[in-house]
Amino acid sequence: MKRFLLGLAAALLAAPAFAQNWPAGGPITIVMGFPAGSGLDIVARTLQEPMQHTLGAKIVMDYRTGAGGNIASEVVARAKPDGYTLLVATSATHGVNAALYKKLPFDVEADFTPIVPMIDVSNVLTINPDLIDVKTVREFIDKVKANPGKYNYASTGNGTGTHLAFAAFNSMAGLQMVHVPYKGGPEALAAVVKGDTCCIFNQVQSVLGQWKAGKVRLLGVTTKTRVAAVPDVPTISEAGLPGYESYIWFGLMGPKGMDPKIVAAINGAVKSALELPAVRQRFQDLGNTPRYETPEQFRATVKADRAAWAAVVKASGASVD
Repeated sequence: MKRFLLGLAAALLAAPAFAQNWPAGGPITIVMGFPAGSGLDIVARTLQEPMQHTLGAKIVMDYRTGAGGNIASEVVARAKPDGYTLLVATSATHGVNAALYKKLPFDVEADFTPIVPMIDVSNVLTINPDLIDVKTVREFIDKVKANPGKYNYASTGNGTGTHLAFAAFNSMAGLQMVHVPYKGGPEALAAVVKGDTCCIFNQVQSVLGQWKAGKVRLLGVTTKTRVAAVPDVPTISEAGLPGYESYIWFGLMGPKGMDPKIVAAINGAVKSALELPAVRQRFQDLGNTPRYETPEQFRATVKADRAAWAAVVKASGASVD
């Protein structure tokens, strides 16, 4: 962490400050639908300092947790489009939720201004070995299949990426498990560590600490390729469930109607941050892949993901209301 901060400080000294009037009336508030300490929070805070330097304004975090991120999304959808209220969106909040919830107080496309993606995130099948003592994905599938309804799994909330990742896994593998939703990543992972639930699909960055402490076991990552932070952990596809893949993106959005110049400024600040070697290394160490797109490209991504996740939700049979 010290090396990361030193490298970041050196890079920031050479970064140009943003000189236009906005955001003279700061601070800029970034609203998050998941709690402090979650994977979403880690990513936002990694980018916070370089973005502050580039934009010349303080950035503060506002945690509005619950409803699978919908509470935070509604806050931003109803905010003034002045560039001072932003949302850390995910492919779950703006892909899954549109299909999972029958009624939303906003439209995931029409009511937001896509600004820029930040990273792609891999989940990892994480287990408490005291509750289910297996060492591979294949062994996990065989043991759960032999005991239908016995094992439960945690998620970071109904309709979140962790929920749908496990629902799709169970559907493909033919497993019967009990879903136990929690209010966010830290609470859900704590339930696995304590033995309240046997397992979770959680972000690699969120489970590294408990894994290194020997409190959980990692069986497989959900992406097509292995993750640099845990290179010895196979993909789920190669380790027991061929064809399985699930990942999510994190990105910044604002309310609809934002000034394109402000959108471009924020997009550029994130792009500059993602190009810093210290930031890229930090994300790689956490198991994340930096992702940059223009606002136009990001809008297309949101639209495509909405359709793709609708198919996943339908196939899995998952439902919230």
